[in-house]
Amino acid sequence: MASSKHRRVGSNSGQIQVDSGPALNTKGGDQNVTETDASERSQPFDPAAQYKMNHRRRGVALIFNHEQFYWHLTLPDRRGTLADRDNLKRSLTELGFEVRCFDDLKAEEVLQNIYEVSTDNHSDADCFVCVFLSHGEDNHVYAYDAKIKVQTVTDMFRGDKCLSLVGKPKIFIIQACRGDKHDDPVIAQDAVDSIVDKSNVNETEVDAAAIYTLPAGADFLMCYSVAEGYYSHRETLNGTWYIQDLCEMIRKYGSSLEFTELLTLVNRKVSYRKVDMCRDINAIGKKQIPCFASMLTKKLHFHQNSK
Repeated sequence: MASSKHRRVGSNSGQIQVDSGPALNTKGGDQNVTETDASERSQPFDPAAQYKMNHRRRGVALIFNHEQFYWHLTLPDRRGTLADRDNLKRSLTELGFEVRCFDDLKAEEVLQNIYEVSTDNHSDADCFVCVFLSHGEDNHVYAYDAKIKVQTVTDMFRGDKCLSLVGKPKIFIIQACRGDKHDDPVIAQDAVDSIVDKSNVNETEVDAAAIYTLPAGADFLMCYSVAEGYYSHRETLNGTWYIQDLCEMIRKYGSSLEFTELLTLVNRKVSYRKVDMCRDINAIGKKQIPCFASMLTKKLHFHQNSK
């Protein structure tokens, strides 16, 4: 039997241990290649590390708001979404963002605007935010005339495509339905009054279709209005439950709480709600729970005096 030797390659900065032995020929002529296990010198690990948020600018926040859609898509209008857009614009502006709003753009126009921002220089910015207010389906969100793959958008901000945002938070907020189920309450709810067909009545509607959680890479934060497989609810006057509560929590705690902790509060706030008035009687009393997928590597704070 061939003997195996173990040798140690050392230096002042660390050591690499190499397990070596003779190469063995296998059937078919392939060679049994010896692999090397290497360990790098460990770096100091600070569990309280925070993202640097004292650049000259907070950064750009894009809001793509979609209320109406090309008739061929057979998607219903999203009544109440203008309230969401305005609410988000105020809240993100208070956090210091340069907010740019776009209404009912075609898919090509959406992608062009996102591409232009992804190729800008963000060296003097803290982070980046992108918001979609729309219907969703199959890993896509809808623009006016067609659907856009979410990963197509996030890929534009990966490290090899957007160097000036490497190591900085990239936050995507997606207000869209993610399935075809209602979330049932644990405790039975009381009956509600009958619906009056008037435009100034604040009814609850649902955003159509499905969006699934996508991996996006380090320093991404994907925020979804509802857990996978369930409806997302929108009030025709006040806007969506998720955006209402997200903006309220930003106004109250945006400068004091770590951002993923704030998102957990949003989850709790939305979970307290239930449908009171809806044209779909099967939706009465139903619930909703948002979710977020964090690929952040540090704590994220939006301190007011960070500039």
